[in-house]
Amino acid sequence: MIKTLSENGENYLTREKSVIILHTCAKTCEEKALKTYPTIKDIAAKLNLHYTTVSRALRDHPDVNEETKRLVKETAQQMNYRPNYLARSLKRQKSNSIGVIVPEIKHHFFSAVISGIEEVAYEAGYVILVAQSNEQMEREILNLNAFISSHVSGLLVSISQTTTSSDHFKKFMEQDGKIVFFDRVCEDLEASKVVVDDYDGAYKATEYLIKKGYKRIGHLAGSKNLNIARNRYLGYKDALKNNGLTPNEAYVYWGGLQEQDGRNGMKALLELTERPDAIFAVNDPVAIGAYDVLKQKGLKIPDDMGIVGFSNNPISSFVHPPLTTVHQPAYEMGKKAAELLLQQIDSQVEEVSLVKEVLKTRLIVRESA
Repeated sequence: MIKTLSENGENYLTREKSVIILHTCAKTCEEKALKTYPTIKDIAAKLNLHYTTVSRALRDHPDVNEETKRLVKETAQQMNYRPNYLARSLKRQKSNSIGVIVPEIKHHFFSAVISGIEEVAYEAGYVILVAQSNEQMEREILNLNAFISSHVSGLLVSISQTTTSSDHFKKFMEQDGKIVFFDRVCEDLEASKVVVDDYDGAYKATEYLIKKGYKRIGHLAGSKNLNIARNRYLGYKDALKNNGLTPNEAYVYWGGLQEQDGRNGMKALLELTERPDAIFAVNDPVAIGAYDVLKQKGLKIPDDMGIVGFSNNPISSFVHPPLTTVHQPAYEMGKKAAELLLQQIDSQVEEVSLVKEVLKTRLIVRESA
């Protein structure tokens, strides 16, 4: 059969042999590592403990008492123990990597989240692979399939604003895929999630405008597909009702999360016979888009129109006037999401308790209202 192989067939055979050589090398490297450094079983033998107890102690498992954890960690340090991540990945047939899918890397919020993820992953001996959906569900699915092919140990995901179905994630989870959603989540899936209190942040932002004397407060909303947009809209609406103002749906513009969406929404609201005297924007880029239109029209902020954003993007403090906004703890969100995912990956039980972590926001008062 080898004689009948075409040139393409020979190339394929070469590639296949390369894979075999790579696996042989990996096994050899693993054997050398085992000879060079002590293993968990060496630590267990020295302390007269079972190796699973040592493994759990090194991972701060709650089933192991604090004194045993201390003793194991001190002994591991004295013996110059190093976790053998290569052996672990070969055993599980998983890479020592975590896939991260975000809508857009360029936004400061997601960059900060990724930094938090990387910090936790690095400490645990994992690397992260980052892909962006560019706000497209189709691209999000491609990213997911690419990570599955790469045998990542788990996924951290913030969905795109065009994601209308969670079926692709559901299939991944049905195959025992480990996943944690953050910020923009699939609310219909039973999975761990890390979010900020969008409702409360929007409520405080809108109430601040009311206390500043604004009466006709509009809202440049995001996509109705997204939990963050819906929750911020509800916070805005309830703040009006609870402070004696009647919500006016004509003052709500449902769009997206980009600067252009802010421009489009602001133009639409300015065309109303009785236009708003203030705006709560779903995020800072949308607020910046509104800034552009108001300045083009010769309207002054905050005298002619007050504006409050959401996310505390660095640019919000550099525009004129500086933007009042809602700070959301992006870095902490990334760390928490990574911690929850690693708990799933390293868990010794089949079913892990699902967690919904809600992080608090705070209002950053500047000069735009």
